[in-house]
Amino acid sequence: MNALLLTEYKKLEFVDFPEPKIGPDDVLVRVRACGICGSDVHGFDGSSGRRNPPLIMGHEAAGEVAKLGANVTDFKPGDRVTFDSTVYCGKCAFCVRGDVNLCDNREVVGVAPKEFKRHGAFAEYVSVPRRIMYKLPDSFPFEQAALIEAVSIGVHAVSITPVKLGDTAVVIGAGMIGLVTLQAAKAAGCARVIVVDMEDSKIAAAKAMGATDGINPKNDNVPDTVRALTGGRGADIAFECVGYAAPVLSAIQSVRKGGTVTLVGNLQPNVEIPLQYVVTREIRLQGSCASNGEYPECIDLMARGIIKVAPLISAVAPLSEGAMWFDRLYSHEPNLMKVVLCP
Repeated sequence: MNALLLTEYKKLEFVDFPEPKIGPDDVLVRVRACGICGSDVHGFDGSSGRRNPPLIMGHEAAGEVAKLGANVTDFKPGDRVTFDSTVYCGKCAFCVRGDVNLCDNREVVGVAPKEFKRHGAFAEYVSVPRRIMYKLPDSFPFEQAALIEAVSIGVHAVSITPVKLGDTAVVIGAGMIGLVTLQAAKAAGCARVIVVDMEDSKIAAAKAMGATDGINPKNDNVPDTVRALTGGRGADIAFECVGYAAPVLSAIQSVRKGGTVTLVGNLQPNVEIPLQYVVTREIRLQGSCASNGEYPECIDLMARGIIKVAPLISAVAPLSEGAMWFDRLYSHEPNLMKVVLCP
């Protein structure tokens, strides 16, 4: 099969690769579309430590059932499907209690840290366990269905955050995850959503998707501006979708007393927090990891147009051009958001 293989850091090759084998509880999926995630771009140069070559990356995907394992009886060849990026064991204490995103034996499609290697979906075929798969409506374009995984990140972050009708939220970072989190926050009842980003074009995109206000940290102090927009009180909640120290601090300083900061971004391993500020204002810091069964909800929200991903897709290209698109994303080409590759 054709595959886009990370042969060494900063080097992707379009190669002929063995077709994946499937076990009795697995499904072989014919990949029709796979989005390039920001985490793939960070893995491309080795900075994340989670994409050790040689590796087929890619975890935001959709396609059709090609083959079924012996124990899989509720799918048939040709079914349109997508799948979660988290491969959970289903047996550990966290899986049993329903927290599959916290699985003790968690693996991720298209990821290879030191602990495991699982080839992903930048290929004609990918093997995934039946338990992480979901059927797609016939009307769902594969290019948009490939982004359900990204949508699930934002929907999960909102679902674990105490949102009340009429709340004001701050979303820091207007990349793909920030923009779907913005839409999920609006759907959950936030009346005002303030988006923060260092690119004016991304702020404009956020406003087109329902953000009521935008702040560029290069021009304005974020916490001061948020307080000015909220009568000096601060936002009720903040979603940090970048993962670096400065945006985390901005999120903490932008919420009101008793507010909640949900940490979604995950790039810098360690950041400092203003402990006394957090304690004396009784601010809740909430981590958000991947998703936890929100795929059906995401499919419904997207099918009804409540969360839109089509405007976020900058390009749909053949897998054979993948190396070029990775280079363009890695160089931070302006106005380039989501690129979807089609094997």
